[in-house]
Amino acid sequence: MTNLSGKTALVTGASRGLGRASALALAGMGAQVLVHYSSGAKEAEAVVAEIRKGGGRADAVAADLSAPDGPHKLARQVRAVVGDRLDILVANAGISKSATIEETTVEDFDRLFAVNVRAPFFLVQQLLPIMCKDSSIVLVSSLGAHAAIGTTSAYAATKGAIDTIVRHFAAALGERGVRVNAVAPGAVATEMSNFTKTDAGRVFTLSIQALKRIAQPDDIGAVVAFLASDDARWITGDTVRVDGGSRL
Repeated sequence: MTNLSGKTALVTGASRGLGRASALALAGMGAQVLVHYSSGAKEAEAVVAEIRKGGGRADAVAADLSAPDGPHKLARQVRAVVGDRLDILVANAGISKSATIEETTVEDFDRLFAVNVRAPFFLVQQLLPIMCKDSSIVLVSSLGAHAAIGTTSAYAATKGAIDTIVRHFAAALGERGVRVNAVAPGAVATEMSNFTKTDAGRVFTLSIQALKRIAQPDDIGAVVAFLASDDARWITGDTVRVDGGSRL
């Protein structure tokens, strides 16, 4: 895979799960990585320490992306560290909510869209001035955007919005040489996914997948790193399903 030495990368929500795996994968390819977190300071510093221990460059940056000005504050921190060049943006930070239509509150709905849709939209907006030709933006979609699974309609709607944003951003930014894609994981064994920790959840997950095992964060992080690399130079406007062949 293409070497990312000399490249700078920001991964949001990188203190754990898919974000952590993506940050480690990018650092393993030589990129300087900014590890964003909202509340997991200790976990983010552990990711930074792991990258540095392996000879890489990393720093932790904090911002509450549920706040309207969160992306703007984060962008200012990023510019303070990397200057006028950001090569890779992985907008991974997100929240989930399992609730029926009847149980979903306005507050739940608004918070889901604030973190999962508004934040990546305006983070891209704020960082565009320092994203140069051959930069790559990777957003995070979900199997839920393509298939009705469980009681996650509001969450799934945010991921459907991401799929739409990817196409529009890719079309708008192609002339600048900026690629925009998304990954769409299925069920992954992360702290955020309690579903895969239950016997019923594991049985159901395996029943809808062609590949009969529970995905690990590294399975997704490797694809994120690929999309960020020059090996994916002719891919833009796409949402890559990384779900073990779920609901084929």
